[in-house]
Amino acid sequence: MTPATKATPAQIELAGIERVFKLGDSEVYALRHLDVAIAAGEYVAVMGPSGSGKSTLLNLLGLLDRPDEGIYRLEGRDVTTLSAEEQARVRSERIGFVFQSFHLVPRLTAAENIALPMTLAGIVPQERTVRVRQALKDYGLEGRADHRPDQLSGGQRQRVAIARATVMQPAVILADEPTGNLDRATGEEVMRLLEELNGRGVTLIVVTHDPHLGSRARRQLLMEDGGLAKDSASPKG
Repeated sequence: MTPATKATPAQIELAGIERVFKLGDSEVYALRHLDVAIAAGEYVAVMGPSGSGKSTLLNLLGLLDRPDEGIYRLEGRDVTTLSAEEQARVRSERIGFVFQSFHLVPRLTAAENIALPMTLAGIVPQERTVRVRQALKDYGLEGRADHRPDQLSGGQRQRVAIARATVMQPAVILADEPTGNLDRATGEEVMRLLEELNGRGVTLIVVTHDPHLGSRARRQLLMEDGGLAKDSASPKG
């Protein structure tokens, strides 16, 4: 399997990012004055205990949430100032998501799940058919095209999820505990697929609490209490 992509890799810059949630009369800082730069084509693991801000950071990077303060630049563009519709377009065209729980649509077949982002983006049926056929081949799913998620193994479901995440040829892939529901051998296969994509120039950001998984990345960001406690790329780290 050799997943193909033609995307230009992403460059991410976070400056003074803060995200605050109100709980009753109190305020909880999920992210606190976060400054991070991720170069195009990097392979980064975001690590830390539960409640450290990993998921909030992932949601911000994926334009699923907005910061209360600070600037987020993606490929040199300040995406924090975009409208919800503009953010949705950037999310569709430039960002791919891979989740622990797969997030496939139960009533759709593997082929239909893979095609879904293209359908939502208005890509013509002929182009969708070509890309889906290639994705099924790339990820060894040709014999599973007409199977629904409940007819697939965990590894097959995650391969469908990766195919769906990459069919729009994104510049960055955000993977949230991508092997969390898989056995060790299947998890290794899934990580190899993601790392192949990174080897082709796609920026790969993996959120994990697993030290073994985090150590595979070339750079580790350790989150603690909403801030960056350690950056392996920093001389001080």
